[in-house]
Amino acid sequence: MTQQPSSSYRLSSRAARTLAVASVLFVAPFAVSGAANAQALGYASTQPGAFPTDEVLNDPAADGATPERLRRAVVALNTTEAPGTIIIDTGNTTLYYVLGQGRAIRYGVGVGREGFTWSGVQTISRKAEWPDWHPPAQMIKRQPYLPRFMAGGPGNPLGARAMYLGTSEYRIHGTNDPSTIGKFVSSGCIRLTNEDVTDLFSRVGVGSKVVVLPKNASHLAARELNTTTQISVRPAPAQPRPAVMTLPSGRQAMNTQASSLY
Repeated sequence: MTQQPSSSYRLSSRAARTLAVASVLFVAPFAVSGAANAQALGYASTQPGAFPTDEVLNDPAADGATPERLRRAVVALNTTEAPGTIIIDTGNTTLYYVLGQGRAIRYGVGVGREGFTWSGVQTISRKAEWPDWHPPAQMIKRQPYLPRFMAGGPGNPLGARAMYLGTSEYRIHGTNDPSTIGKFVSSGCIRLTNEDVTDLFSRVGVGSKVVVLPKNASHLAARELNTTTQISVRPAPAQPRPAVMTLPSGRQAMNTQASSLY
């Protein structure tokens, strides 16, 4: 058997190492540049197995804290609407539940992004705890990879409660992403934190009037009151059903985080 000189082995090994180092130097700048560009633009990273959403831009400066003006509180509100009415000040991302006698409970909300805001008068036609989610046809048209059904649970984009508005596809619902409160982020639905939507859900009934003001309307003048009124929250069920999602292929995925899909 002919043996190759050891010097030839050393040469091959040295060439292989040189090629490997050159590959790293060539690829690394592109990887760093891509990551830097994504961070500068504020795009959310894509998680393995997660569904891309209609709302792909995040605020890089957001720290998750809810501004004072969006925190639940009893406020003075001059309105002619009857007690039990919900008023949504779209442009100011606030929702008011009218108590009567010049008072209301204020909640911070997330509303429709550019091109998806709307206004008008609706009534609550149905209420659901830990609601299932059926993406509307128009959303599926924009995002055909979305599941056609997601069971209610902590990972469901409708959150802990939902109040359906008339025969429309719009809802007042919860969210498991509180950083979206106070922002124009949804496809037209009105979202509250799960704690706030649970509180509102316990106060309103089917048939309640909902007034949605245009985005460019004058903001409602509400003043926070110095009051000892207790704003109680009905606790959410301790163990909701797990979020089970049926994919177009028939496969299922558990507890998918899709808080900003709708």
